Amino acid sequence: MKRRSIVKITQNPWNNGFLGPGHQAKAVLDGVSREYRDPFILFMDDRLDLPGGDPVGGPHPHAGFETLTLVLEGNGKDWQTGSFEIMTAGKGIVHTEEIETPETLHILQVWLALPPEKRYEEPRLQRILLEDVPKIKTEKSEIRVYSGYSNGLHSPIQNHTPLTLVDFYLQPGATVYQALPAHYNGFIYVLDGAVKVGDQLISDGQTGWFEKWQEEGESEVTFEATESATHFVLYAGKPHHAPFVQHGPFVADSMDDISQMYRKFRLGLYPHVNDLPSDRVIEYHPHDKAEGAVIL
Repeated sequence: MKRRSIVKITQNPWNNGFLGPGHQAKAVLDGVSREYRDPFILFMDDRLDLPGGDPVGGPHPHAGFETLTLVLEGNGKDWQTGSFEIMTAGKGIVHTEEIETPETLHILQVWLALPPEKRYEEPRLQRILLEDVPKIKTEKSEIRVYSGYSNGLHSPIQNHTPLTLVDFYLQPGATVYQALPAHYNGFIYVLDGAVKVGDQLISDGQTGWFEKWQEEGESEVTFEATESATHFVLYAGKPHHAPFVQHGPFVADSMDDISQMYRKFRLGLYPHVNDLPSDRVIEYHPHDKAEGAVIL
């Protein structure tokens, strides 16, 4: 099996977030070419310590892509620590993120491109709680498989875009492995500590980008924790090699399509995520078969 290496390391600054005081946001993918990012459009690390008061946020639309939300620190209510949500916006959806009480949250949110032929799919929502996530625990490591597969475990999450999303917690000196399709683009984002991949050391706040390969088959990455405990998240996906345009909360084939998306939203033609039919809201539980599924 071919060994995957890290070819570039990036680190972006923290900025004030759109929710006002107490919201720090980092645009993890900024400055990286689409060649390496495909199929990832945006990746925000959001850290919130909001004082409460006047409502911030509110209802807003999305269309033409999927949002992936991994909750690293929740509030024990509507944001559960360790939970994961994938919302297929597809042909259009509205959702609400409004906060008016004191909140401390840490969330990773990714915008994932849909294959061109599935850009206008019916909206869908999938959720999985931490206790239902396939995981491996040892004295030296914990591996949580949110999408795709890792070390013999498969996530039940269904994907339009084939995606691997794995959360790693390693104790000092631990070594773990991850298999990936060789043609996937991907990266790791380090949240705490530092991890070695080959001769590259990726530290807290940095993103390590895997080398690009075109061929089919499997590749493997080796991760080694250094003298401190480390926490990092791996994202890898099948690139679409297809053009798109993005404007605000919409992704489409052309600016004419973007204009139509805005028009439909203004006319109230997008359903709210809370009003989706039950067959388009999928909650995964322990009795579900932990087998990966890819919608082709």
